[in-house]
Amino acid sequence: MEAACEFLGLDPLYVANEGKLVAICAPEDAGRLLEVMRAHPLAHQAAIIGEVLEDTHGFVQMTTKLGGRRVVDWLTGEQLPRIC
Repeated sequence: MEAACEFLGLDPLYVANEGKLVAICAPEDAGRLLEVMRAHPLAHQAAIIGEVLEDTHGFVQMTTKLGGRRVVDWLTGEQLPRIC
């Protein structure tokens, strides 16, 4: 998907991607939740992808592959249509 988005000039954060789950839990429960999820055949690649930190501005930020920081903003315009 990454290569296709790059080729088409799309941001993968805003492309429809069905069948994914983002679970948010207390840090002390993360290991157990990951263990339980990976026990299911469809979730064997489950991974911890981030953490929630207090932010006085209420922004959602991500760290890029190059180590920079990026604000994850609301989608502007229309999301690509689902192709089913």
